[in-house]
Order: sequence, then structure tokens, then C-alpha cells
Amino acid sequence: MDHRGGVSLLTGWLPLSVFALAAVAAAVVLLGHGRWLRIGLPVCLALGALAAWGADAEMGAQGLAGEPAPVMLWVWLGLTVATLIAAIVRFRSGRPRGRIVSMLAVPLLLIAALLVVNQWVGYYRTVQVAWSALTAGPLPNQTSQGDLPGLRDTVQKQGRVVPVDIPDDASGFAHRTEYVYLPPAWFAGKTPPALPAVEMIGGEFNTPADWIRLGSATQVADQYAAQHGGRAPILVFVDSGGSFNNDTECVDGPRGDSASHLTKDVRPYVISTFGAASDAAHWGVIGWSMGGTCAVDLTVVHPELFSAFGDIGGDLRPNAGNQAQTVSRLFGGDASKWDAYDPQTVMAQHGAYRGVAGIFVDAAGHPQRPGGKPRRGGGQHPAGQWGGQGGGAGGRGYEPDPYSAGASQTLCTAMTKVDIACTVQASSHGHTWESATQALTPVLATVAGHLTGTPSPSAPAPAPAAH
Repeated sequence: MDHRGGVSLLTGWLPLSVFALAAVAAAVVLLGHGRWLRIGLPVCLALGALAAWGADAEMGAQGLAGEPAPVMLWVWLGLTVATLIAAIVRFRSGRPRGRIVSMLAVPLLLIAALLVVNQWVGYYRTVQVAWSALTAGPLPNQTSQGDLPGLRDTVQKQGRVVPVDIPDDASGFAHRTEYVYLPPAWFAGKTPPALPAVEMIGGEFNTPADWIRLGSATQVADQYAAQHGGRAPILVFVDSGGSFNNDTECVDGPRGDSASHLTKDVRPYVISTFGAASDAAHWGVIGWSMGGTCAVDLTVVHPELFSAFGDIGGDLRPNAGNQAQTVSRLFGGDASKWDAYDPQTVMAQHGAYRGVAGIFVDAAGHPQRPGGKPRRGGGQHPAGQWGGQGGGAGGRGYEPDPYSAGASQTLCTAMTKVDIACTVQASSHGHTWESATQALTPVLATVAGHLTGTPSPSAPAPAPAAH
């Protein structure tokens, strides 16, 4: 399945057609004459504007996004409320044709609003990808765990994706189905080799399958395996949130013990079930957006478990708003945990590390955060796309985000002081799943090279031993 093919949900004829139809339907329902035009229409529009303002304020209060949403999102939501009120008030007195339009207008307006959200965060690029995800269609090369014995000691040209239900005995973290990618080399021979393993973490708003459906991770892994005699790390597509919109930032707290799940549930299960290597020198973490923040945090907090990371578009530290909001939302008001999960503080307290390395892909200059938390000043559409003039935030001005702006270089500089080898690469594709997909090829090569002892050209040099 190539997620880049199909009918675009971000640009082109489909979004424009929906926007046009929604606008016409709203106009049919809202417009009238006489007393309605003088009194009814202004009241409906005022109530719609009030509802949009309230939604904007609530999103800011809940810390759901670090940037203002595109103005068109609130336009469509306001029109939805205004049209709904007008349709209810005028339904009985309307003509049959008008009643039909009234019943169609509100769903069309809601779809238009959802399309703007999708454009804002770049989540589903095509109708086909969206349909496959929403209908929980099978993933590329998906195989049940029960079929694996029959594939033992065979030659596979591509890896297999296995859905798994990992016990949460250690963490108590309620999670969704997770997935394990087994490279071709895993199937060769009578018993599986002790391959390295990498946990793959998506953005704040995510499903465990996003790296596969949206980020083409298994395709990238297959390409890597083809270049290395069928060998590649086992990839574990983990559930860091437990639900689509639960922003845990991969910490233990009121939103669930996500960190414990990733370290105490997932890792032992993959070792015992799929024969992955058990030592930290063969385990890594790669993450996108919020997942990038998680990748750094898990590695520096648990160097006894992970020795390599790939941070694509992550932040300076776990966050769910400003510092006070983060302490409240992620740590239940316990300020000491802020330091316990702040990479710079953790590294300074730990001192020199041994054999730890990583790679950053910096997307701070392109603050759109698909599948993750949109950042302030972002929501940016490239010039020429609908709703975009290259200015970002639906036309609002740019405001640097203290959590993401320069985070990669700041963290890498701090890492060099504690003997963690790191490199920083810039992304020229914006903070989108497309950029995550393109970045994954060098990131996986770097992380896999460190874990297997065969560095790729882009891999950082091995970290010096601690004194």
C-alpha cells in the first residue's frame, strides 16, 4: 500500500468541491428575505460566532494545540452552528427542497471543518489511506501470530507485520493493539536470530499503526533489509497513549503509566516472544513529533534499556502546555517529576553515558505537527495550497515555540557534554507525515547502524566510554 497514491484530502479537487458545496448549502439555508434577513440571520451568525469563539478558547485552555488553529476552522464551525439553528427554526415553514438542503447542509459543513483540521495537521493525505485506517483494514504484509510457525525456516523477500496484545501486568496501562515488524532475516533458520529492536512512537494524536499507514515505516525497513542481506531491526509499533487523543508524552502520570508500559511491558514481551536481543546495546527508540520527544526521554532516562534514538521533530522536553499546565496535566501537580523527565536535567544529573548515540531531524522551522500537537505559529500550508499563503496559522503571525524552536541543537549540545554522540539534520519538508517518512530512511539507517555495530554514512560516531 503506497500512501502517496490516491485522491488527495489535502489539496486538489476534492477539498475544494466539499468547501464549495458546503458554502452553497449554508447560503441556501441561511439566506432569506424580509424579517428573517433583518433579525434571524444576524442572530444565527452571532450565535455561530460565539460558539466558534468558545471552541477556540476551550482548545487553548485544554492545551490541545500550541498554536492558533486556522481561521477557516472556526469559520466552518461557526457556519455549522448558525446553519443548524436556522435549519431548526425554518424547517417547518420551508419548502420540501429547502428541507432536503437543510438536512444536507450541516453534515457538509462538519465535513468541511474536518477537512480543514486534516489539512492543518496533515494526518490523512488521501481518501484511500483514510478509508483503510477508519475501517481498520489490514496493514501491508500483515500476518497473524498463529501463522508464524508455518513461516519458520523460509525465505521472505519482505518483512511481516504481526498484531500483538502485550500484557500490561507491570504498568497497568490500558492500550490498544500494537504491532511488531519482523524482517526477512527473522524467518531464516530453525530459530529466530537475536535481532536488535526499535520501538516506534507516533505523535500526540495517533494510533499504533500510524507509522505503518502514514509513515511507510515497513517499506523503509524492507528497503534497509534488502541492502543488508535481509537483516533489519525488529520494529515495535507501540501505543504510547492508550487512545487517540490521550497526550501522555510517554511519562507515568494521571494520564496513564505510559513510560512503564514501554519499558516494563513492551520490551520484555518482544524479547521473550520474538527472541530479540536483550541488552541495551541492541535496543533503540525512534519517534515522530511527540514521539521524538519520547525517544530522547526514554533513552537518556533509561540508558540501561536503550542505547540509540531517532528524534524527528520532537520538543525540548515532555509538555502539555506551559510549565504549570504540564506539571498539572502530566504529573498530577508533582513538580519534582518535571525534572525527572526533563532530558537536560536528567543528563546533567546522570553524568557521562557509555555507548549511547542518536540523530535529530529538526523541523522547528516548519511548525505544522501532523498526528501530533500543532505548535504556535504553525498550521502552515505551503504557498499555493488551499488556505495557505506561506504565512501559517491561517494567516496569523509567527510566534516561536519555546519547546520546539532550536530544541534539537540545544539537546545535542547538552548531549555532547555527557558523551552522547549525536547529529542534527534539518528538514526541508515541514512538520508533516511526509517529512517524517522521508526522514525515516536516514534515521533508521543511523539507529540500526549503531545497534548492529555497522554504522551508516550518516551515523554519528560511537560515543566514548565514560570515565
